[in-house]
Amino acid sequence: MATETATKPDLRPIPQPPDFHPTVLIPAQNDKLRFWHLMVAGSIAGSVEHMAMFPVDTIKTHMQTIRSCPIKPVGITQAFRSIIKTEGPSALYRGIWAMGLGAGPAHAVYFSFYEVSKKYLSGGNPNNSAAHAVSGVFATVASDAVFTPMDMVKQRLQIGKGMYKGVWDCVKRVMREEGFGAFYASYRTTVLMNAPFTAVHFATYEAVKRGLREISPEHVGGGEEEEEGLLVYATAGAAGGGLAAVLTTPLDVVKTQLQCQGVCGCDRFKSSSISDVFRTIIKKDGYRGLARGWLPRMLFHAPAAAICWSTYETVKSFFHDVNGAA
Repeated sequence: MATETATKPDLRPIPQPPDFHPTVLIPAQNDKLRFWHLMVAGSIAGSVEHMAMFPVDTIKTHMQTIRSCPIKPVGITQAFRSIIKTEGPSALYRGIWAMGLGAGPAHAVYFSFYEVSKKYLSGGNPNNSAAHAVSGVFATVASDAVFTPMDMVKQRLQIGKGMYKGVWDCVKRVMREEGFGAFYASYRTTVLMNAPFTAVHFATYEAVKRGLREISPEHVGGGEEEEEGLLVYATAGAAGGGLAAVLTTPLDVVKTQLQCQGVCGCDRFKSSSISDVFRTIIKKDGYRGLARGWLPRMLFHAPAAAICWSTYETVKSFFHDVNGAA
């Protein structure tokens, strides 16, 4: 009997080890944040970003405009010296109030649309790069509708020395002389530029941030729901912004041409056709004309994105802490 008992098979289920998932998950802190929290965080981040980097943007705009006179290669240093010599240091900040009026509301729309879209498209997976990219495209289509008019005013003020008295004078004159459509002459180009820009930017930002968490989790909370380091946000933001800026420079040149047409000798186009502007740039300046301003554009967007994401995530963390303490 003892032998039969010893040889009788044990039919009890064998406990299985738990599944191992090495993927580092990003804590979903947005669940406790309201829509207006995201809008305020985005508005503050966008305003800080653009105000801080505005002189670099002014240099880029001057480099990208094509005048009626023969075109000569212009570098960053040459453009900077030319502005300082002919117009003075204050010219680097001409149009900054138009930027301020447009950047705050536009980025409020931008980040709130991004967060809401990411929440519904990611399917609960915070590492879904495709959802991040598509959410970024949705965000830019909405925010560009808000930002494009003021961006056009900003660029005209940047290159139009003495042509306009200020923001409202520019708005009134454009409305009277060119009509409401002039404010959105570059909207299609802006969307076509910013859709891939934002897709690359957001996908790269989320991927780099996740990668930094895996490489050095102790600097970003070690997987706990703690505030991630500003260095992580800045590094990921700079990588995403810099890469996206370089890849989309040709369309940014086209956008600048459409927004500055007829100002201070810049060419005026019969239509807002992107292909017509491309052909004009190539005819006058060759293919190199499509790369005008790529370096200041990258030098603008890399630190600007670092500033923007750091500010945005910091404000989000503030609201998250306030809600947790309530």
